[in-house]
Amino acid sequence: MSSSPYTAMNAVFDAIARQAPVPAARLIKFSRRRFMQTTGIAGGGLMLGFVLKAKPAHATPGALQPNAFLRIDADGILLYAKNPEIGQGVKTSLPMIVAEELDAAWDDVAVEQAPIDAEAYGMQFAGGSTSIPMNWDTLRQAGAAARAMLVAAAAKQLDVPLAELATQDSFVVHAATGRRLAYTALAASAAAFPVPDATALKLKDRRHYRLLGTRVTGIDNGALVRGQPLFGIDQTVPGMKYAVYQKCPAVGGSVASANIDAVRKMPGVRDAFVLEGNGKFAELLPGVAIVADSTWAAIRAKQQLEVEWNLDDAAKDSWSDAEKKAEKLRKFPGEKRVVDDGDVDAAFADAAQSLDAFYAYRFVSHAQLEPQNCTAWWRDGAVELWAPTQTPGSGIRAVAGVLGIDPSKVTVHQARIGGGFGRRLYNDFMTEAAAISRRFGGPIKLQWTREDDMSHDLFRAGGFHQLRASLDEEGRISGWRDHFITFTHDGDRPVSGGDMSRGVFPAGLLANCRIEQTALDWKTPCGAWRAPGSNVFGFVVQSFIHELAAAAGRDHLDVLLEVLGEPRWTGKGDMRSLHTGRAADVIKLAAKKAGWGRSMPEGRGLGLAFYFSHAGHFAEVADVSVDANRKITVHNVTVAADVGPIINLSGAENQVEGSVVDGLSTMLGQSVTFEDGVVQQSNFDSYPILRMPHTPSIDVHFIDSDYHPTGLGEPALPPLAPAVCNAIYAATGERIRTLPISLEGYSV
Repeated sequence: MSSSPYTAMNAVFDAIARQAPVPAARLIKFSRRRFMQTTGIAGGGLMLGFVLKAKPAHATPGALQPNAFLRIDADGILLYAKNPEIGQGVKTSLPMIVAEELDAAWDDVAVEQAPIDAEAYGMQFAGGSTSIPMNWDTLRQAGAAARAMLVAAAAKQLDVPLAELATQDSFVVHAATGRRLAYTALAASAAAFPVPDATALKLKDRRHYRLLGTRVTGIDNGALVRGQPLFGIDQTVPGMKYAVYQKCPAVGGSVASANIDAVRKMPGVRDAFVLEGNGKFAELLPGVAIVADSTWAAIRAKQQLEVEWNLDDAAKDSWSDAEKKAEKLRKFPGEKRVVDDGDVDAAFADAAQSLDAFYAYRFVSHAQLEPQNCTAWWRDGAVELWAPTQTPGSGIRAVAGVLGIDPSKVTVHQARIGGGFGRRLYNDFMTEAAAISRRFGGPIKLQWTREDDMSHDLFRAGGFHQLRASLDEEGRISGWRDHFITFTHDGDRPVSGGDMSRGVFPAGLLANCRIEQTALDWKTPCGAWRAPGSNVFGFVVQSFIHELAAAAGRDHLDVLLEVLGEPRWTGKGDMRSLHTGRAADVIKLAAKKAGWGRSMPEGRGLGLAFYFSHAGHFAEVADVSVDANRKITVHNVTVAADVGPIINLSGAENQVEGSVVDGLSTMLGQSVTFEDGVVQQSNFDSYPILRMPHTPSIDVHFIDSDYHPTGLGEPALPPLAPAVCNAIYAATGERIRTLPISLEGYSV
């Protein structure tokens, strides 16, 4: 088995999760100084090809790579959504950016999912809340350049100066004479004009936006309501059969023997065979494949499959053992100091009072509603796949590597994704489907069951924090220490999402701050999970700051604002770093909208939390009541956010609401435990998902600022758990330091 699951793409997402710079050789760099070139369209039309500056290892410095984002011809305006749609709304929001600068009426626009083409589009992926920030300038320039060319064509046709022309709702307008020329009528002549240099384009001021910031329904909403086949699980190809794949319950195990002959004789079964795999748990682990005439026939045969596993190299991970080790380790300093600012020891020596607390949280699953699936068709030495993947580019490379073919022999069709939250950054389901199709010799659809998904996830890592802080005579935080006990796959770097860094709140804000790490050996795979790292660090840090405020007898709001200090960027010149002024503004807004400080009935309280992740500043206030049986009701969650300009208000609200519900569902009762390397939970009966009647009212407020836009799909989640737990303390006086809170006797 490989010692590390990380591919180049995984390293990119780990860097994003840590707020760290992305390795230069692994990511195409985008610049304002990009330029464009024109290519013709059969039949006459306008096609804009964009050139991004890229520095791949094999390329000559300054080499250019064209990318196409829009097409206008006599039949209409077609915009391409380059990134995978995973429910975050980018199939709508990315084309909206182009349409705004183009001055196209949204009703005139058709949108298509762009083909997977690295040469045309650069990196195409969904993860790290980066789709909008990475493509913002590129797509604005795409629309603006097309608009400039259309205006130039209209000026020539009307024989008027450019300055006398304006654009609106897919027309070039000459106000003096009332003449209007449709973009579709101008497209062929506009294609003959040179594409302007990107640096010469005048982009719209936000005050002049007509489309951005409004509520626009999702491009696929009608098709979704009608049940049209958009998702990976819906795909079919002629002659397709259905496959399942059984892997060892403990990662690292291999097939010693199996009742293959008996399974092959079962009704509807076409074949069954062993795949040796390549030992990489993000690619192809050993297992037994079954191919049948229907999904049910394949699953029924799998239920009769008897495998003897070779467990010599299998994981022996145990959560109960990890808890015991953490209990011992928390009494000692950590193995590695991540942050060591000021004089922490002196701060504690001079403290008026100090406080210690031990926080813990368990592993969790991604639990996306659409189980893993992929349709694959091996023929003529090449493979074609229909896949719900967040990272199609790395999927192509993984499949090519597993099959031993050139990546040019791998074609991927991007399907809509029925939930991923980071799980589909890893493409094991694609490599499995490709390997099964080649061995079987025909097209197959690989379908995982819910139990497969739960057993073979790349889990959000659990962890433990021994915290200690000191307060001075005025109740201000004077010292901070966090001994973080995490996990490692290889004894070197912590697992994905399990690594604290200098950017973790409150590092950089407190004069005396020490963060230490100790990593326990762990073989079961871990991966990025919605707002990696932040999703648990937010709970720990924001809950403990509330503890300190309570110990000092101070208002939590005042303490948070005091920690932030004067308005400033915490990373010089880094627009993705925390800005304390923006943080303070969202905290104040959330508190104001929630009625912070108002009198609450007995057994009911308000809880506040702030967190910064993925360049988004978010504050949340939870209104929670607790009855005599420790049953909680989350009545309302007020959210305030600064993520720069809002693209699609409907989509933005949807993402925040989804984050709140997801965060609440996870903190209430979800946990994954392991014994002898085997996951103990198998389905939603033992891994409960929040039901609709328990969904709180969610009140969302955006500060529509002029900063560069950030992501939105992830940063709304981290403040939810601490806000709710702080509200429970306000209602009951009981402090929660463990997730899920069901472990401390709470329920809904």
